[in-house]
Amino acid sequence: MKLLIASNNKHKINEIQSILDEKFPSKYQALSPANLSLNLDVEENADTLEGNAELKARAFFEHTGIPVIADDTGLEVDALNGKPGVYSARFAGEPANDENNRRKILTLLKDIPDEQQTARFRTVICYIDKNTREFIEGKCEGKIINEERGNEGFGYDSVFIPRGFERTFAEMSSDEKNAISHRGRAVRDFADWLDSKK
Repeated sequence: MKLLIASNNKHKINEIQSILDEKFPSKYQALSPANLSLNLDVEENADTLEGNAELKARAFFEHTGIPVIADDTGLEVDALNGKPGVYSARFAGEPANDENNRRKILTLLKDIPDEQQTARFRTVICYIDKNTREFIEGKCEGKIINEERGNEGFGYDSVFIPRGFERTFAEMSSDEKNAISHRGRAVRDFADWLDSKK
């Protein structure tokens, strides 16, 4: 079955494909917009992760007719009242990039005691086909550290340590991260749901 992933983020597409392959070898083929020469820019202007995921999924399905999964992910830091949340990708403003976003988080938390730097990643997947709209959520609890560590991953991975571990996401292999990550949990639950639907 072909699934269009409504993202141009190669890291994210590879993550989703590897998780689908792990659970259901050769059953699902993850397509990217680039595979279809599709250049569709969807403005993510909803105020929730669910809203942004649905905006993307609906737009790509309407253009292609292929079943679509789209996700939105946010880092929720307790000491910042849940920020950056839905604004995680553009938290530092323009130019929006991972390095500036991480720097802003570390600056805001520099005077906060370590034990109060609890946080979580939350991913919401929206699946849309001609008959269905479904939301699946995955969470990963952890904490922010005061320095960047590791060279893998993307986004806030180098400053986030998942609960029960001593390494950041950016210090883990993709397989290690996928086994415990918010997106990994959401995609596995999504795959189980989709498989039960067939």
